[in-house]
Amino acid sequence: MTGTERFVRSGDLRICTTTTGDAADPPVLLIMGLGLSYDWWREDFCDELAARGRRVVRFDNRDVGRSSHLSGAGISAWGFLTRRARPVYSLGDMADDAAAVIDAHGGAAHVVGASLGAMVAQEVAIRHPGRTLSLTSIMGRPGDGRTGKVSWRRVPDFLRPAAGDPVEDMVRAFRRIGSATRTAEDDEDVRVTMRRAAGREATVAHDGQGGGRQLAACVGERDRTADLRALSVPALVIHGADDTVIRPSGGRATAAAIPGAELLELPGMGHDLARASWPAVVDGIVRVGDAAERSSTG
Repeated sequence: MTGTERFVRSGDLRICTTTTGDAADPPVLLIMGLGLSYDWWREDFCDELAARGRRVVRFDNRDVGRSSHLSGAGISAWGFLTRRARPVYSLGDMADDAAAVIDAHGGAAHVVGASLGAMVAQEVAIRHPGRTLSLTSIMGRPGDGRTGKVSWRRVPDFLRPAAGDPVEDMVRAFRRIGSATRTAEDDEDVRVTMRRAAGREATVAHDGQGGGRQLAACVGERDRTADLRALSVPALVIHGADDTVIRPSGGRATAAAIPGAELLELPGMGHDLARASWPAVVDGIVRVGDAAERSSTG
């Protein structure tokens, strides 16, 4: 069962967090992707991790949900495609927010990130190795500028203007970029999560540009390859074989860079966490976490 929300400080920012599971269990920090609140880590997904002996910590990244929203120009879809950005903050800054959350929930955690959150998770492991028990990078890339690029098949999606109901727009977006295994239940998950996330964010004043600022941070990412090669933390890289937003080369390059990392490339998985992928993803997070626990006691 998910607990009450708790705010922690990261510099001048307030970061909204919540937990699921037994406080005595090893913590797993979940970092969500671009413009998405912690709600997008579904509660039933978190319940599965909790049932496997993990205390799940979720949080809203800066500029989303109930965490502090900033100001300043973001970036448009065209700016993303042309790689032109002047970021207000960096992925490293977002990683420092995550480290503040870890500090408030025990001081060290198994760090998991998806999409933009995967790149932030990599930065956490690099910048805060003492707080990182293990690393799971899902749908990520190392920032080398060569791997994990968006497929040109997706360009019309980025340039397509929003139309009609934003909830159904999001359902259609996930159908386009998501897994071939998506079902009507996955579509309903999107509807429920969209409404819950919108209700939470409606309690916070913001300019509606947070996603654009996060996107600018993504476009302005640095090449982490050399730093990933220096990691000594147990690591798992998960990627969808059918991902057209961050192509599988990004996951392969990430796994190749991290010493001893396991690469799990899932057939039929796109750029989403459809329910069909949950068993493999949960098993992987638990497996790399168990390896970390064994190495720390061995």
